[in-house]
Amino acid sequence: MSLSLRVSLLSALLLLTACRSDPIHYHTLLPAQPAPGAHGSANIQFEQISVPPQVDRPQMVIRQGSSGLAILETQWWGASLVDELRNALVDQLSSPVAGPKLSLRLDVQRFDSVPGQYALIDAQWRLRMEEGKNGESFLNCRTTVQTPSGPSIDDLVVAQQNNVKRLAAAISQAATTTRCPTSP
Repeated sequence: MSLSLRVSLLSALLLLTACRSDPIHYHTLLPAQPAPGAHGSANIQFEQISVPPQVDRPQMVIRQGSSGLAILETQWWGASLVDELRNALVDQLSSPVAGPKLSLRLDVQRFDSVPGQYALIDAQWRLRMEEGKNGESFLNCRTTVQTPSGPSIDDLVVAQQNNVKRLAAAISQAATTTRCPTSP
């Protein structure tokens, strides 16, 4: 093999290794182990879930400083953020017993993740209660939950999982009392 061919092959090999990308890590809002007694007491159907457009992507988005956002190209949700929220809430709110029929519309206003500081969910939500022949009534509520977080992405995900549990508890409380909770 000639020297120029060896140099060319070595150069090509070096270029290929330089183009290697970091592996993608996937995360979920479903906790690894569900909390005992975490299931709700009502039959809740999901009408709609929305999240802010800034975080409506497969990659995780974190806050940087007072006004910056960073899209983490190697840290992804296992599904779209809307689907992750829906799955986690279904897991928390599903009830094995038949309860009153309710519909939930959830509009997440803020879904903030700040490494080393906190994770926050601020959501407006509406429960629609079917009341048989009398029609239906609505309950419009707002819940803001914030959990301290460690510096890693895994810490942020666990903090957001805790926020989803607390949001689900607030929704479940409203479903049973037909009043907005005063604190999650």
